[in-house]
Amino acid sequence: MDAQNSQANGETDWETRYQAKDMPWEKGEPSPGLVDFLAAHPGLSGSTVCVPGCGTGHDVRAWARAGFSAMGCDIAPTAIQLAEERTHAEGLVAAFRLGDFLSDEPPERFDWVFEHTLYCAINPNRRGDYANAVLRWLKRGGDYLAVNYLIPDQDGPPFGTIRQELWERFSPHFELLSEWVPRSYPNRAGLELMLWWRRRSVPRGVVGDGK
Repeated sequence: MDAQNSQANGETDWETRYQAKDMPWEKGEPSPGLVDFLAAHPGLSGSTVCVPGCGTGHDVRAWARAGFSAMGCDIAPTAIQLAEERTHAEGLVAAFRLGDFLSDEPPERFDWVFEHTLYCAINPNRRGDYANAVLRWLKRGGDYLAVNYLIPDQDGPPFGTIRQELWERFSPHFELLSEWVPRSYPNRAGLELMLWWRRRSVPRGVVGDGK
């Protein structure tokens, strides 16, 4: 979905926001919770990871620095351009893809999908599409790591969510390995919840071989 079609469907025109430098979500650094997670789990490096809604690529670069084969995708061309420029300037290797994570077919299936501010940025009526996309882009047995923004606002973006909604949406297809309140940006302290999920071979309550 391009920016024009997103706007026609009542969604935010992210490309215009980037061009106008109207980016209040841009913190100039990766998620503190992600930084701490990667530092605490050095043995996980060497896997592939996709960061949907990557923006200017701070989180992608954090994964790359930790030794992962990292790819970010975003719907806004300017975001992808900035991400590529900044990644090159820092001497890092990472891939970036222009497209819509919610509807595109993945170039490959990944060992990890990392969520940070995409779930809260999309219209809540597309959250089913989001969950299906995670399943489409992630390998069976792969890990879904999410920094969820727990705020009450329903008029976003950002759009609020609660733990119960996340549990109901993801637990049929994922096993929850761990959850914690992470270190956050100052204006989000205490408002984020990190959930580490692992994709089930067979969805809960379904009989089959998982293929």
